[in-house]
Amino acid sequence: MQSFPVSDTLKRLPEQFFAKLVKKVQALSSEGHDVINLGQGNPDLPTPNHIVEELKTAADNPVYHKYSPFTGHNFLKEAVATFYKREYDVDIDPESEVAILFGAKTGLVEISQCLLNAGDTALLPDPGYPDYMSGIAMANANPVFMPLLEKNNFLPNYQQLNQAELEAAKLLFLNYPNNPTAGVANKEFFDETIEVAKQNEICVVHDFAYGAIGFDGKKPQSFMQSAGAKDIGVEMYTLSKTYNMAGWRVGFAVGNTSVIKSLNLIQDHLYVSLFGAVQQAAEKALLGDQTAVDELVATYESRRNVFVEKLQEIGWNVQAPRGTFFAWLPVPEGYTSEEFADLLLEKAHVVVAPGNGFGEAGEGFVRAGLLANEDRLAEAAARIGKLGIFKTSY
Repeated sequence: MQSFPVSDTLKRLPEQFFAKLVKKVQALSSEGHDVINLGQGNPDLPTPNHIVEELKTAADNPVYHKYSPFTGHNFLKEAVATFYKREYDVDIDPESEVAILFGAKTGLVEISQCLLNAGDTALLPDPGYPDYMSGIAMANANPVFMPLLEKNNFLPNYQQLNQAELEAAKLLFLNYPNNPTAGVANKEFFDETIEVAKQNEICVVHDFAYGAIGFDGKKPQSFMQSAGAKDIGVEMYTLSKTYNMAGWRVGFAVGNTSVIKSLNLIQDHLYVSLFGAVQQAAEKALLGDQTAVDELVATYESRRNVFVEKLQEIGWNVQAPRGTFFAWLPVPEGYTSEEFADLLLEKAHVVVAPGNGFGEAGEGFVRAGLLANEDRLAEAAARIGKLGIFKTSY
């Protein structure tokens, strides 16, 4: 059979770092071991029933059996605007300031193709969500990494960036609450970001995937809540985490009208929008009863408290995450991130993601997802304790 060479664009795509980890996990599971998988970012709870029922009802509507409007139904864009007003007191024009996305991941890849030419510069968090690099690679642009350090509360320090790189940058990616560090940002940081972006004519892309998941009574800050945010950027939101709709592939971007127009244009050439029934269910999620969201956040906070407490009991000096459903855990001395992750997998049958998979500055940490019930999280901590790595162990 003829084998056809791939394009240069595909050759530039970054290697899927975690594919190797998945294979290791599958091998252990196939041998019959009880593996506690905290290495993924896939929500483990079902979509709230009222959203599922809305989809079932909407699927019977013959209007949705035809092509949807290419840029999405107006009712969903209006729901997005209502959602932003209710949650963040931000006014959004549904006609010009909303783009419906096939999940936020799609938009995060597309925006580089919309705004970057070959050789252009984009600023990226390190560590950060690996798929930011995918769009940059497709655009044949150059990434410049901004270290997210614990001493800076996992926020980039703009003063330490090279001024020439700032001036050359066209895009700046941010993500708070942050994957993988679980760091959070406040209004002052976003205000500073807007000033830096204005001075250097940079478009800011804020990935707000974990926007609903803040702990200790603190609601995560939206980038759009800072004055001037629309002038220089967009915020991308997904229903995957807030409403446990990861498999539904619904997201949206809000903000700068020129960027929204570009996103809609590229999607005109790639898609015929989302199935209308899914859009109606998404409207229900955004506008309906939000009790399930409150319960979800409470569940993650309870899991966080149990997991952190049990890890501290075994002598692992860890900090409680302030947002997301991840914990960013320091690796003990004498191990690299990958070595420690491999040890936990092979000896404790606990899966965590090595921090260097998210960037060079992630070395020295592992990421654990709060995506198992409290008993399983406590069991994971107990298994790690039995390895005798930390001062106090089982």
